[in-house]
Amino acid sequence: MSFAKSLLLVVLTTVCFVVSANEAEEVYWEDLVPEGFNELAAPAVNHDGTMTQLQPDAPVVEKYDGKRVKIPGFVVPLEGTAELTTEFLLVPYFGACIHVPPPSSNQIVHVKFEKGIAIDDLYDAIWVTGTLSTAGWKGDIASVGYSLTGESVGPF
Repeated sequence: MSFAKSLLLVVLTTVCFVVSANEAEEVYWEDLVPEGFNELAAPAVNHDGTMTQLQPDAPVVEKYDGKRVKIPGFVVPLEGTAELTTEFLLVPYFGACIHVPPPSSNQIVHVKFEKGIAIDDLYDAIWVTGTLSTAGWKGDIASVGYSLTGESVGPF
């Protein structure tokens, strides 16, 4: 092999490594549940009409702390304007936290976008890309196991 071909091979390998290192890892909801954790434990029964979260202190998967990820889900808006959403909960199914009891805390991601992003339709699933943290969050709606500093959203 000639020197030029060898050099080209090294350059291409380096470029491919840098590009793949910058890609966000696709993470799905089942990935956020530690092995052996029973997320389907029944919620406490309330007779006053309030919803109780399935498991508000569910364990998280530490290997995702600080990782750049891409997660699909549905938006439950928390902060923003009619045009831009700056803060929301990402949940695995439509209506979670609003119409049905919130899922376990390790099945909810608190997402913040510094400048806000447009969410076209709350009924549609989206991909959210950003840096995931195992630092939880607690709000009036639910306790959350993960936080994400958002970079972008796109259709699922």
